[in-house]
Amino acid sequence: MARNRSFFGRLVRVLALLVLLFIVLSTVVVLSLRWTNPPFTAFMAESQIAAWLSRDSSYVSRHSWVNLDGISPNLPLAVVASEDQKFPEHWGFDVEAIEKAYALNQHSHKVRGASTISQQVAKNLYLWSGRSYFRKGLEAYFTVLIETLWPKRRILEIYLNIAEFGYGIYGAEAAARAFFHKPASRLTRGDAAVLAAVLPNPERLSAAAPSKYVQQRRDWILNQMQALGGPEMLDENDAYPQRRAR
Repeated sequence: MARNRSFFGRLVRVLALLVLLFIVLSTVVVLSLRWTNPPFTAFMAESQIAAWLSRDSSYVSRHSWVNLDGISPNLPLAVVASEDQKFPEHWGFDVEAIEKAYALNQHSHKVRGASTISQQVAKNLYLWSGRSYFRKGLEAYFTVLIETLWPKRRILEIYLNIAEFGYGIYGAEAAARAFFHKPASRLTRGDAAVLAAVLPNPERLSAAAPSKYVQQRRDWILNQMQALGGPEMLDENDAYPQRRAR
């Protein structure tokens, strides 16, 4: 009995040490990205490996980092209007949207998500695809770290540089050049709304040849952008603190 207790005690200490080590390492990794740009994400790596394993020669990863000041203000506003209108004010989670999604999912075969921009950054940067309570728990953990350690401007900057806008097309710069043959700094309101419209499923929805659904979603996003007050809304909520200081 004493030996069992001793073994159990050692096991608990080892597990506690591993948890503490994970917390320290993950905090250091997340904090470092406040100032350094990630060269790739877990989602990009997973997609590339999947293409290799399936021998999909059509997959070509396109990604070019550009700072937030180098992206037209139309695109941040469009993705906030489309994906997460409470982004400037929430702490990583939209509780109201989660409650609505949960209620809807109880009576629907089609699962509706309620991920904020911060949650999407956490998932794409650090985690694998799929659905499980364990992965969702890690997503929540990294979301809290991101919201605690990064300013809103940085969260938005990284999101716009790692989001998938098409098959193998990651980030605003690659998307702007692939679909509109221009840099991200010159995206119009209409361009930005189209890119935001395909975010829910960029492999099925096309920004190059928008379907009727994408066009309808683009028009809705344009209306939401106007209702939010234009790019000045992000200025007022400190998404562009450096720009405001000029």
